[in-house]
This record gives sequence, C-alpha cells and structure tokens, in this order.
Amino acid sequence: MAAKPVGPRAPAMLALALGLAVAPPLPAKVPTHFGVVLGNGLLCRDQTSNRYYFDYMVRWFGQPYKREGGAWWFRTPQARLWGFPVSEVIVSDETFPYRFVGAVADTTPEKLAAAITKRDGLRYVPIAGSATPVRETSTGGRIAYADRRSKIYCAKFKPLPPALR
Repeated sequence: MAAKPVGPRAPAMLALALGLAVAPPLPAKVPTHFGVVLGNGLLCRDQTSNRYYFDYMVRWFGQPYKREGGAWWFRTPQARLWGFPVSEVIVSDETFPYRFVGAVADTTPEKLAAAITKRDGLRYVPIAGSATPVRETSTGGRIAYADRRSKIYCAKFKPLPPALR
C-alpha cells in the first residue's frame, strides 16, 4: 500500500504524481460583507484606517495592481455598491498626507448619491466653487466625477505621532 501525501501541498503533489494538470486558483468571489465593510468606510461612518482597508482588499481581492498618486489600486471584478458596479478600490499609502479609502463606480455622481440617500439616508450636497462637481455628506464622504464615472471616497487627516502631540 502506497503512502498518502500529507500537508498543504498534498493535493497538488498527488495530481502531479498522477500526471494530472493542476488548475490555477479561481479568482476570489466578492465577499458578502463587502457592501457593509467598504460601504460604511466610503460613507465615513467608521475610522479610516488605510492599513485595515489595505489588508481587507489583499485578503479578498489579491495584491493591488498599481501604486499611483499616493494610493494602492485594487481591481474589484463583480463588486457592487448601492446597486452599481465598482471597478476599482483605492486605499491611501503612507506617502499621502491623508488616510483615505475610495471606489470608482460605473455611474454618474447624481445617480450614486440618489441611491445612497434612498438606501442609507445620507444626503449629498454640492460643494460650491469646486472646479468639478463634487458632493459631500455631513459625515465627510464625497462623490466626484471620475471621467464618466463616479469616485466616492472618505479622507481624514492622519493623526500626529505621539512625540509631536
């Protein structure tokens, strides 16, 4: 009787020993709590910890596909917030002066703001004097135009290190 392989790589080793092709891992499915976790973050209803959101995104969507403009960028295939597809999530890195989490939604700011008001009760008010149309809630969340889509985000100041307080 042959010994059975043991350990975390046992199935792959067995498949190779039998001459079977090992399929690459399937892309992760959007977790059911995505809307609660990220939605509340985008509405500034929670602390904005870029480390928390970075770890969350890596766990459920894999490594960021780029680092640009003071942020890590994650692709979010099949993700939806407030009924709209979300193509990317953005999490600030340590070089940016604010901590923030953001998302790019495939809809107009007007439609996104209306959906959020209907579902969560938060109202977005236009910010006067902005170069591009920007809307803001009383909690600090904002929606801005991002080409023909919307960028929704929550940004907060980084706290001073204890030595500077």
